[in-house]
Amino acid sequence: QVQLVESGGGLVQAGGSLRLSCAASGGTFSIYVMGWFRQAPGKEREFVAAITRSGISTFYSDSTKGRFTISRDTAKRMVYLQMNALVPTDTAVYYCGADRLGQRPGVGSDYDYWGQGTQVTVSS
Repeated sequence: QVQLVESGGGLVQAGGSLRLSCAASGGTFSIYVMGWFRQAPGKEREFVAAITRSGISTFYSDSTKGRFTISRDTAKRMVYLQMNALVPTDTAVYYCGADRLGQRPGVGSDYDYWGQGTQVTVSS
């Protein structure tokens, strides 16, 4: 069993930056592909970014590529999402997830564990 706790959300103006953190406890952190997803009001949850077990490979959605950076610190059992050049359409609750198989990092239904989410609001 893995527990995930996100932090770092908040209110930021368009063009600003935020860094989200996800702390993992329980289980063996290194065996999980880790991902970030987001859900805006009235919309389905969508993929944001994912990182492989080794941290060598990363994946991004088209809307976040070039602006967001995912990273992990296995020793600290942490996953980060650095978000730059934020725009109002980035407003959403951001969730951290852990995927044991890691065959489809962009597919939320494949993930085994989720955090409670952290709110990100970008004002224009």
